[in-house]
Amino acid sequence: MLRLLARPLARSLAGLALAACLGCASGGAVSSVNMGSAGSAVSARSEGTPPLAARRQVMVTLAPAPLTLWSLATRDLASLYDLRIVYAWSLGSLGERCIVFEIRKNGRSPEDVIRRLARDPRVRSAEAIQTFEVLADVPRRSDPYAHLQRGAHTLGLDQAHRWATGKGVKVAVIDTGVDLDHPDLRGRIAKANNFVDRGEQSFTSDIHGTAVAGVLAAGAGNEVGIAGTAPEAEIFALKACWPQPPGSRQAVCDSYTLAKAIDFAILEHAQILNFSLSGPPDPLLGRLVKAALDRGITVVAAAPDGRASGFPAALGGVIAVLGSDQDGNLRSPLASPHEPMLAAPGVDILTTVPHGSYDFFTGSSLAAAEVSGIAALLLERNAKLTPAQLAALIRKTARPMHLPGGEADATVSLVDACAAVGQVVSGVTCP
Repeated sequence: MLRLLARPLARSLAGLALAACLGCASGGAVSSVNMGSAGSAVSARSEGTPPLAARRQVMVTLAPAPLTLWSLATRDLASLYDLRIVYAWSLGSLGERCIVFEIRKNGRSPEDVIRRLARDPRVRSAEAIQTFEVLADVPRRSDPYAHLQRGAHTLGLDQAHRWATGKGVKVAVIDTGVDLDHPDLRGRIAKANNFVDRGEQSFTSDIHGTAVAGVLAAGAGNEVGIAGTAPEAEIFALKACWPQPPGSRQAVCDSYTLAKAIDFAILEHAQILNFSLSGPPDPLLGRLVKAALDRGITVVAAAPDGRASGFPAALGGVIAVLGSDQDGNLRSPLASPHEPMLAAPGVDILTTVPHGSYDFFTGSSLAAAEVSGIAALLLERNAKLTPAQLAALIRKTARPMHLPGGEADATVSLVDACAAVGQVVSGVTCP
């Protein structure tokens, strides 16, 4: 059982003053709250349920066409290939129709059904339902408070916040739900939407998404708790993952829920997509991420520690982020040759958890959120930066990394918020 460091901890730490926040979810800061968009038809994605049923499901997209033709094609595909229609919706960002089918007969393999569907001229794409996981470790620590604010110091955030706070930049946190009533997230959640069947029941008590949102945008100068990397950014809290097991900080997602969340973020004009999660390559999600990049949306994704791989971090144009220790050293060497990568602190990061509390987290999930926050700082100062320009700027200003033993790693660089902001704000000097 994971222990949450709640109000007694906050009272014992100078500067962690908690204030009650009642009814924040219904205040003016939340312009759109939809907790029932997933529909009740997709039981494989129910809160706390392992995605076992997804193994018998396939996801199909149809090329742009009138809705009546989509409906006819959907019914015909179901009849021809002996499938049950689970859920269908339109992907506005691609102009395509997406359908989740369930295979009726147990003797037929999903791979065979997908091959047959892919040959049908009406089908744009056919694929299996993939599973993704958030990247946060179970904490192992003896004296976690010694590292309380070293990550922010390592990033140079105190200096960077003199020039930028991410004000008005829209960041989509595609994750679990978020505690909309947390006093350190008051005014930071611009939109909240649920894409998990019955996920609204635990939306505001989900741990991982609340932690990621806190790292990214916890309020600064409000006499409460901590300060996020971009404390004035606007967060889209998009629940596409669910805790597994229920009530834990671990969580899983799948192709279907992630596709809906990404499509929503694109259509709602998010400027940054944050993926503090990783999984196998997925064709449809890859096309949606590319659609986001083509629209000028910056995409940041956590990479599994020790590996320059994982989806969506491995996609071209995505800013992939590894977790370092609080001193800016890599936690472990990468297992194979790779392209140059970025890292940010990901060990014992103090952040928000549900019910107005705080806890320490470890994992590249937190590092990715920090880099998304730095991207928001840069976009505040220059909204015309393209995803490629923004990534190049962050890489250019990053510092060389070392392994814990002191050996240099020439292919991984530590993000420097102050130096990055200094590239777009004249007169900035960093220590």
